[in-house]
Amino acid sequence: MPQLSQLSDVALSQLFWLLLVLGFIYFAIGRNMVPKIQSTVDARDQHIADNLAAADRARTEADAIEKAYRARMDESRLDAATRTAAVKQKASIAAEKRVSEAGEAIAATSAEAEARIRASRAAAAAGIQATAAELAQDIADKLAGVTVSKAQAVEAVKVSFHG
Repeated sequence: MPQLSQLSDVALSQLFWLLLVLGFIYFAIGRNMVPKIQSTVDARDQHIADNLAAADRARTEADAIEKAYRARMDESRLDAATRTAAVKQKASIAAEKRVSEAGEAIAATSAEAEARIRASRAAAAAGIQATAAELAQDIADKLAGVTVSKAQAVEAVKVSFHG
């Protein structure tokens, strides 16, 4: 085989070129391109780390803001509850005062009405007694033919009314 006989003549030349190409690849890629790629990866890692740190700071600030917000909301709720209770108490006191005043006014009106009723009853009773006394005088005069004085008739009516 003729190809195998040329192998020893060509092998050194191919080995030389192989080493030359591998050396070129090592120096071109290994010494020039790998550091650039590594610096890009390092920059990317640093950028990611910076972004994570910024996100952590933002989360911490947001937590602080939320805590302050919740504290203000709690204060506002407490203040609103306090004010509501105070307004309810004032309204209750005012309502009780109005009810008391209305009760007093009703009691006074009721007392006046009762006094007027008693006075009307007394006047009616006096009128009835006077009329009954006159009627008793007329009846005694017409039926019995006896003349009775007004004072006697009034006395007789009083006795029959009060028993």
